[in-house]
Amino acid sequence: MMDEMIYESKCFLATDELLNNPHMGFMTFQRFNGDKLNDITKEHKWTEGYPIEYQEWNGSLINENHPDTKMAYWRVYWKFVEPEQGKYRWDMFDKALQTAHDRGQTLMLRIAPYGMAQDQDVPDWYRTIVGFEPDIRQKWRTDPENPLYTETFCNFIKAIGERYDGHPDLDSVDLSFIGYWGEGADCEQLSEKTMKKLADSYIDNFKKTPLMSLLTDDPRHHEYCRTKSDKIGYRADCLGDMGGFSESWSHMYVAYPEQINEFGLADVWKTGPVSFEVCWVVQHWLDKGWDIDYIIDQSLKWHITSFNAKSSPIPEIWKPNVERWLKKMGYRFAIRRARYSGQVKKSGRLHIKSWFENLGVAPIYHRYPLAFRLKSEKSGYILKSNTDITKWLPGDIIFSEDFTLPENIDTGNYMLQIAITGRFDDNPAIKLANEGRNPDGWHDIGNVDVL
Repeated sequence: MMDEMIYESKCFLATDELLNNPHMGFMTFQRFNGDKLNDITKEHKWTEGYPIEYQEWNGSLINENHPDTKMAYWRVYWKFVEPEQGKYRWDMFDKALQTAHDRGQTLMLRIAPYGMAQDQDVPDWYRTIVGFEPDIRQKWRTDPENPLYTETFCNFIKAIGERYDGHPDLDSVDLSFIGYWGEGADCEQLSEKTMKKLADSYIDNFKKTPLMSLLTDDPRHHEYCRTKSDKIGYRADCLGDMGGFSESWSHMYVAYPEQINEFGLADVWKTGPVSFEVCWVVQHWLDKGWDIDYIIDQSLKWHITSFNAKSSPIPEIWKPNVERWLKKMGYRFAIRRARYSGQVKKSGRLHIKSWFENLGVAPIYHRYPLAFRLKSEKSGYILKSNTDITKWLPGDIIFSEDFTLPENIDTGNYMLQIAITGRFDDNPAIKLANEGRNPDGWHDIGNVDVL
């Protein structure tokens, strides 16, 4: 039968090209593409936790001395978003999301309950109600066991989730509720009831947008999160420390290897994102004589998807090392070969069997359509696959699928093409790591005759 005439595609060649794809790689911090980076000569100040200070934009998306990126990261303290109880500054979120969209980025978000400085306290209205709180732990500014705290903070997170969960420009949200900068200090001191209620404020209200716990949270918290959802990843905020705090202890040699394994997080990357943040800035690693390749290789072993360099410049001497990092970080999809029906009747069955390879260290955590296009000189027909690319772990991916051609398709010769398209349009959105990409982003597979 003609419908069963199977053709073989060429062998697709992988490319060593540096790909700037969505939801992976470096990110800007408290800034957006095209903004000036932090001046690291000024005591490493990044306006963390405060409303964004928007820079005048000249239309460029280039980040000087910093990798291209499709992610922006914003942390803001509770007090700035809920200045009056139950009244929220949605305009700040809307502007940040729109700015990220305009700069070709998605927005990663952390709502921290408070910071270390006096002007980083809980909201003024909350402080007025509870008053001065003596004997609070070193990195706490308020008592999380106070029922008022769990009620008001959880209501706050619920309101954010109800408004923004699944927003197309929201990349991920940190599951943050305690400690300076929301980093989870002394999480192990929380009662189980309080810990679960605070965690649920995120888990129950962000069903579509990926969540990340803080690696330093208590193991009970991580275990509880996994019982509620397998989509929760983790973030760690001090990648690169090789002994900057102590000669006998460091994040890279002690804390992270132990915590990732002992907290049961070694396989979380398969379904939830892993994100790291620089300890100090990358220039500091160079100044201290630390081995960047060791840092990179350890992060890849832990299946890193994204990295926050705090919008600070990358030393020129280390740009080749960072490029190597970016070519493995996150996902990197390449098509290798395909078999397909070479002749198909109108309303007939087009069979396609594909071999892909994920050359990165993690899957993608947002679902995008894999699409095939039949393209002729006169027309084009797009066929969307049911394949869930969030399941594409590192290594080989082989799958088959049948497509029924439309009844009104014109007869003639078509080029069968492939691309991973946008979530809201049919334009290629994720670059495949292959040579031979057409100017419009599609890759040719081979000819199909529609009879």
